[in-house]
Amino acid sequence: MTAGYAWYTFASPWGYARPAGMAAIAPGEHRVFVYGTLRHGVVRWLVYGDWGDPASATLPGYVRDELDIVPQPGGRVPGALLRVDAGELARLDRYERLGVRYRRVRVTLADGRQAWVYDRLDPEE
Repeated sequence: MTAGYAWYTFASPWGYARPAGMAAIAPGEHRVFVYGTLRHGVVRWLVYGDWGDPASATLPGYVRDELDIVPQPGGRVPGALLRVDAGELARLDRYERLGVRYRRVRVTLADGRQAWVYDRLDPEE
C-alpha cells in the first residue's frame, strides 16, 4: 500500500496535473526554503531522488501554523535551504500540489539569500 501511494503521489500521470497557465520553470539552480516534511532526507529522496545536503536557514517575519507559514512581525521559522535543478523543482511542485494546495513565492531569508517557499493557498482562492 505504501509503495502504491508513493508511486501515485510522486510518479504516476494521475496524481497531479500542473494547472494550466502556470509559468514554466526556469532552467538552472533554484533555492527552496523548506520548513516541514521536506526537512527530512528520506522524504526528499522519495520526492526528488536525492537526500541532498541542505543548509540550515531561517525565514524571518513568519511563524508556523500547522502545515503553513503565516506572516507575523518578529516571527522566525527555522528550516533548511535546498538547492535543486529545474527537474527537481518540478517534482517538489508536484509533491506540494503547486496551484492546488500551495503556491510558490519568493522570500528573503534571515541571511539575505532569496529562495522559493511553498505557501498554502487559501481554500477560498
